[in-house]
Amino acid sequence: MVLLYHFYKICQTFITFFLNFLKTLLKLDFLQENVYYINEKLENLEKIMAFTTEERYRAYDDWSPEYIEKIKQNTASSPWRTNFHIETPHGLLNDPNGFSYFNGKWTLFYQYFPFGAAHGLKSWVHTESTDLVHFEETGTIMYPDTPLDSHGAYSGSAMEFGDKLFLFYTGNVRDENWVRHPYQIGALMDKDGKIEKIDKVLIEQPEDTTDHFRDPQIFNYKGQYYAIVGGQNLDKKGIVKLYKAENNDYLNWSYIGDLDFANDMTAYMMECPNIAFVGEQPILLYCPQGLDKEVLDYGNIYPNMYKIGQSFDPETASIVEPSELLNLDYGFECYATQAFNAPDGRTLSVSWLALPDVEYPTDAYDYQGCLSLVKELTIKGGKLYQYPVDAITSLRKEAQPFSAQKETNNVYELELDFSAGTKHEIVLFANEAEKGLVLSVDTEQGQITLDRGNCGQPFALDFGTSRSCEISPGALTANIFIDKSVFEIFINKGEKVFSGRVFPDADQSGIVITTGNPTGTYYHLDYGRKTN
Repeated sequence: MVLLYHFYKICQTFITFFLNFLKTLLKLDFLQENVYYINEKLENLEKIMAFTTEERYRAYDDWSPEYIEKIKQNTASSPWRTNFHIETPHGLLNDPNGFSYFNGKWTLFYQYFPFGAAHGLKSWVHTESTDLVHFEETGTIMYPDTPLDSHGAYSGSAMEFGDKLFLFYTGNVRDENWVRHPYQIGALMDKDGKIEKIDKVLIEQPEDTTDHFRDPQIFNYKGQYYAIVGGQNLDKKGIVKLYKAENNDYLNWSYIGDLDFANDMTAYMMECPNIAFVGEQPILLYCPQGLDKEVLDYGNIYPNMYKIGQSFDPETASIVEPSELLNLDYGFECYATQAFNAPDGRTLSVSWLALPDVEYPTDAYDYQGCLSLVKELTIKGGKLYQYPVDAITSLRKEAQPFSAQKETNNVYELELDFSAGTKHEIVLFANEAEKGLVLSVDTEQGQITLDRGNCGQPFALDFGTSRSCEISPGALTANIFIDKSVFEIFINKGEKVFSGRVFPDADQSGIVITTGNPTGTYYHLDYGRKTN
């Protein structure tokens, strides 16, 4: 370990020297047109380097109140804080976890590193809601405070059992040689928010997987509890394993088999697998890291995808007659989607609107990440539809016919109609030069394109600035939710979805219609007092 530490310090010194060398080069004339982008990359890299491994895994109590107050104030000064999306008061938010219904309210946790825009020692922060739109933090946090989760409470799920909520998650542990040991473990939360860890490994790492084995999801199928866990086999291929709760006891799990869903075996890891049902049809949601783009093209660093089955056969660990693999979201940011079957009969989902291994402009303000709106999943004509829950309309406060706007507060919903055989282009977050987030709709050819290349601060340029998808030619609708630095666009009430982040400049708050004549309604949205 001493040798590894010295090697790390040598690498850190070299990188620091290299960064200073690059900054000197930036003074050369031929590099001036790229100065902004390169400087942004260097600043973000320096900020990330500021978090050593030791700091990322420092105990929560070892961070000073003064430091926390400093980054909290820095986060509060950000011009891109959202109005009606869940985000952190400071630090990094990633996967939605434990999405469930408990004690008469909707429960939703998020993964959290409080001390900066970096992935470090993760905890779970508890929020609850009565309408799936207005969420409040309760003050309950599941900390990584036992030998079975010493290096992080990683992703997982939840299920109500009696008067307790069972939290099923991955405990991340590193030994003295920094070898990872993933433990599928549990905890119980009572109605007062008190969390009691279960001192037992519920599912051990299988012999045929690497240490990439995580993200357990518990679900109920015809009265029997099952769980799936994402992983990587010894051939470095992504797999999903299926387990059964013996006698429906969440403390005792038996292995059924590797899930058969016509896995193409080109991904190197399956993260965040979920099975949810619409009627009898299972929807398998997952994030196949490293998926071969010849299987299905995608633009983001890592995709979030799905398959629809005709039925589920737990005895053979099979999704029966799975559909082709499909993109869950055609935008720039959508990952780690978590879905579950609610007791009221709805199938609900929520996503992380960010991606691993991507730097964001908010990093400079010591925070990163937010969650999507909660969506209801339905199947129509064999297609998956995702659309915000009905209660989202409670945010509507004022309505007016859609038209160009010189200035808005960048908190609104558009409900638009595009007639058949026409072409349209509108610019959201527009400035006077008509630069912003460009939405192009071609109902004649059946093409939707979104381009954020001229919308404020550039980021993730390695993965392009535009996204597009095909849709059947003909008239279509679009519901567009804008929230300071978030957009969520639902075509035909959720037949196609584009989600993502933009970080507009101070003068980018208008709406411009550059081509066509879309009609519809502009709604001013008001969330009320935001408690997180």
